[in-house]
Amino acid sequence: MKIRHWDRLGNGGLDFTELGFGTAPLGNLYKTVSDEDAHATLQAAWDSGVRYFDTAPLYGLGLSETRLGNFLRGKNRDDYIVSTKGGRLMRVCPPDQRTGIGKFFDTPNRQEVYDYSYDGVMRSFEASFERTGLDRFDILFVHDVDIFTHGSKEASDARIDEFMKGGYYAMLSLRDQGVIKAFGGGINEWQVCQTLAERGDFDLFLLAGRYTLLEQEALTSFLPMCEKRGIGIVLGGPYNSGILARGPSETAQYNYSDAPKEIIEKVRRLNTVCEKHGVRMIEAALNFPLLHKSVVSVIPGGQSVAEVQSNKAILDKSIPAELWAELKSEGLMRADAPV
Repeated sequence: MKIRHWDRLGNGGLDFTELGFGTAPLGNLYKTVSDEDAHATLQAAWDSGVRYFDTAPLYGLGLSETRLGNFLRGKNRDDYIVSTKGGRLMRVCPPDQRTGIGKFFDTPNRQEVYDYSYDGVMRSFEASFERTGLDRFDILFVHDVDIFTHGSKEASDARIDEFMKGGYYAMLSLRDQGVIKAFGGGINEWQVCQTLAERGDFDLFLLAGRYTLLEQEALTSFLPMCEKRGIGIVLGGPYNSGILARGPSETAQYNYSDAPKEIIEKVRRLNTVCEKHGVRMIEAALNFPLLHKSVVSVIPGGQSVAEVQSNKAILDKSIPAELWAELKSEGLMRADAPV
C-alpha cells in the first residue's frame, strides 16, 4: 500500500495510506452488521495494508467508535492513524426518540445534540476516548457544519459562527498541546470547507463526495487554496453514493437520494469512455482523486470483507493517460483537473 506523507506544521506529520477506511457502515448504517462481521471487515482492511481509519460519534451513535477501538486494541499505536469528529454529543434517550431511526439499526439508544462550543467539543472528544479506549487520536474534525446537515445556508453559517467562537479554540488548543497532530472539518460541501479555511488555521478536510470523477467544481478556488497552504484532503464518498460504482440506472443513488436524470446521463457517458479504454468506471472513480497532490487518502465505504478486498484491487488498477485525455476532450472532466 502506498503511503502519502503529510506535514504542514513541521511536527513530524502523518503517514496516510492512500486507501483509508471509513467506519460509518460499521455503525449499522442502513443494515445491521454483527460484531463478528464488523471485526472481520476491519481485519480485511488491515490485511490489505490500510492504516488510516476514520470514525465519528454519529456513526451508529457510538457503535462505530466502540467497534474500531476493540479491533485496534493490542496493535502498536504508532502503526496506524485514527480520526474522529466533534460537534455532536450523544445523550441517552428512550428507544423511540433515538437519532437515525430507519438509517442506523440496532444501535445504542442515543440522541444527537449539536454542540459546537468549546466545552461541547471537549466533552465529545473525551467521550470518544472512552468509547474507543484509545490513548490518543491523530486528527479531530468538526463534523457537519454544512447546508446538507442543517438545511440552509443561514443555519450552516450559524453553526460555523458557533464553532469559530468556541469549538475551534478547543481544537486549536488540543493541537498546540500535542494531544492531536492535526484538526479540520468533516464536511459535505467544498464551499463550507473554504469558508472555514478562510476563517481559521485548518490542517485537513475530510471532503465527502465533492471532488470525484463526476464533480470537480472544488478546483475553482478551494483546492488551489489547499495546495497553496499545505492543507491535506481526505476524500470520502468517491463513488458519489454509489452511482460511480454501480453505474447508470433508474434506481441509482447520488448524494444519498435517487439520482436525477442529468446525473444518470453524465454517468452513462463517463461509463462509455471508460469501457472504451478497458477500464471499469469504479476503477477510474477510486483512482482519480489521488491524482491531486492535496489528496492524502481516499476512503470508500466498506461494509463487508468482499467490499474491502475489492477496493484494494480497484486501487491497484493502472489507468491509461488516454482515458483522462478523452474525458477532458468530451467535456466530461475539467480541463484543469490534475491527471
